[in-house]
Amino acid sequence: MVKTEPFDAGRYLTTPEAQAELLSDALASGSAAYVAQALGVIARARGMTEVAREAGVTREALYKSLSEDGDPRLTTLLGVMRALGVTLSAHIKPAA
Repeated sequence: MVKTEPFDAGRYLTTPEAQAELLSDALASGSAAYVAQALGVIARARGMTEVAREAGVTREALYKSLSEDGDPRLTTLLGVMRALGVTLSAHIKPAA
């Protein structure tokens, strides 16, 4: 029998550039769930405890906020992004 284990993308997103690419894709999607999931993957890759401390939230609260059912507050989102060393920027969306 083949032994399997859950896939964790955080194990493979080892560079800030790869992490920023994932987050950019999530932000471009417009999906709040995808953004939260991407931030969770990146936070796990960097160390959830350290990211939570730098973001000013508890580790448990960060896991909950960035879970599949989570909906992080804007202050949490901005704190996590600050802890991860990434920024948001606004661009005009091209007309369809």
